[in-house]
Amino acid sequence: MMKVANLLVAFALLALASSFVTAYDPSPLQDFCVGINDADAAVLVNGKFCKNPSFATIDDFTYSGLNVPGNTSNQLRAHVNIITADLMPGLNTLGISLARIDFEPNGGLNPPHYHPRGSEVLLVLEGTLYAGFVTSNPDHRLFSKILKPGDLIVFPFGLIHFQLNIGKTPAVAIAALTSQNPGVNTVANAIFGANWPIKPEVLVTAFHLDRKLVEDLQTQEWVNPT
Repeated sequence: MMKVANLLVAFALLALASSFVTAYDPSPLQDFCVGINDADAAVLVNGKFCKNPSFATIDDFTYSGLNVPGNTSNQLRAHVNIITADLMPGLNTLGISLARIDFEPNGGLNPPHYHPRGSEVLLVLEGTLYAGFVTSNPDHRLFSKILKPGDLIVFPFGLIHFQLNIGKTPAVAIAALTSQNPGVNTVANAIFGANWPIKPEVLVTAFHLDRKLVEDLQTQEWVNPT
């Protein structure tokens, strides 16, 4: 009886784990679900408010402006313009989003970050980028390459990755992500710009840094390239 009970517990845990795995951007049960905030003008489909399909237009499924360079006048000298369901309602429930990334010459940086809800494929359109990602514990292997126009790189789900413009001209890249809301967590911002600040003792030990340096880093402004 004990073996049977253990087997049932194992199956229950497996089923629970499977439910978490499939919890991200589940497949829709209808052709589309144009996101809308007005419940009076919407129908409930798959537990979400969607615009009545009879009222959907082509404008719900198109977006103009990704050809316009982003403002890179910031600390990182880069800009990310991500198109999610907030800007393009027709993306709702489709599990995809797109971003344009602009880099200033000689050091424009999309800093180390990760997406908690999606993988990413990046295509270089202009310039020369040094890009890569780091694997999780315990190996922390760096996979990196210098990319030129036409080159692609994939950043696996949840892994820290980055892009740096090492060229003398501006660089432009397009990224496709496997979630309508992939999220982003920039490592330096999260660690040194946390609100409220993390106790310095934690960062001194974790990063092998001097306490004064940690406290100085925590007083600096940490910006996102958006």
